[in-house]
Amino acid sequence: MPCSASVRPDEVESKVDRPASEGETDIESNGQIGVESRTEKRSPGARSLLLSLSWLDRFLAPLVLLAMILGVVIGKFASNVEAVLTGTTLNGVSIPIVIGLLYERLPVLFPTVHIWRQVWLSLILNWIIGPFIMLGVAWATLPDLPTYRTGVIMVGLARCIAMVMIWNQLAQGDVDYCAILVIINSILQIILYSPMSLFFVNVISGEKSLRLEYGQTAIAVLVYLGIPLAAGVITRLAGLVLLGKDRFEHKFLPYFGPLALIGLLYTIILIFAEQATRILDNIGEVFRVFVPMVVYFLIMWTGTFFLVYMLSRRRGGSERYGYKMAVVQSFTAGSNNFELAIAVCIAVYGVDSDQALAATIGPLVEVPVLLALTYVSLYFERKLDWREHGPEKVEGGGV
Repeated sequence: MPCSASVRPDEVESKVDRPASEGETDIESNGQIGVESRTEKRSPGARSLLLSLSWLDRFLAPLVLLAMILGVVIGKFASNVEAVLTGTTLNGVSIPIVIGLLYERLPVLFPTVHIWRQVWLSLILNWIIGPFIMLGVAWATLPDLPTYRTGVIMVGLARCIAMVMIWNQLAQGDVDYCAILVIINSILQIILYSPMSLFFVNVISGEKSLRLEYGQTAIAVLVYLGIPLAAGVITRLAGLVLLGKDRFEHKFLPYFGPLALIGLLYTIILIFAEQATRILDNIGEVFRVFVPMVVYFLIMWTGTFFLVYMLSRRRGGSERYGYKMAVVQSFTAGSNNFELAIAVCIAVYGVDSDQALAATIGPLVEVPVLLALTYVSLYFERKLDWREHGPEKVEGGGV
């Protein structure tokens, strides 16, 4: 699931107190440990973080649900909406939806940073473990629904480059690392999504009647990822040259950021309007698609979060990992780029296909589940001791 937040990271940090670093204590001159209030060392609660965000970020989950309902209502009662949306297409996808998909993805690709730690861990989680877990969960829960199963597998192959930034901000993860992983996953998806989708659907699943064609898949990926990536890089470079770094990041981005979420809501309305009849006629299958996606999000997020926690507890781990990196890695691994999966499924299988419908369920599941996990993250930040084990560890000094 999509990283476009309408609030700058420095605004979040200026409105709430930043937590103390993992393992940070005050050492007085006499060698005694200075007493420090636990509440001062804890990060701000979920309420404070939510209030620090814009209204669009704060109410994203209900707005997405509202957009889905509105799309279904429009599609059900506006008799010519499907004809209008399918009248003009690009690579098999409705032009209005193309505009929304490109528009929603552009602003997130503006920020760039230069910190490259933990990239290998993220690559393993996102491009090896994640896709295979979604494959296994899809087969375990949808053995008798091959078309819907294929759509779910396509979602599992699309790594998140949008919504993860919002989850990261809400849970107070490391903004720099998150931005790096977004850029890396954007580039890798252009290269890997097409061959991996062919491998998972054609080779592993062996779906002879549901085979993917490399050309169609590659074109869809280039359109929906290549164009926004290039436009984002060009826009950032032009903005830095014309406006300067300070004005670009503090004046331009805050006003441009909300447009990405508006583009997301616009796209969801159109997709659900186009799929309204299929959703209502196949409500049982729709609810079954919920199961593998919920299970996948929980497995990937929980496994990654506590993996990084255990790494943080090792000697020297608090400096390399810690809570902020646990947030970045878990939400990056546990969320998906459902927009890309939808676009590819529509381009390859058609707008009325079960695969496209299964991919469309993605945002309905991902938004509330991962929003709830941001609260879980904040809870475990307070309850777990993120400092490393070792001879210098302070006895009884758990957070």
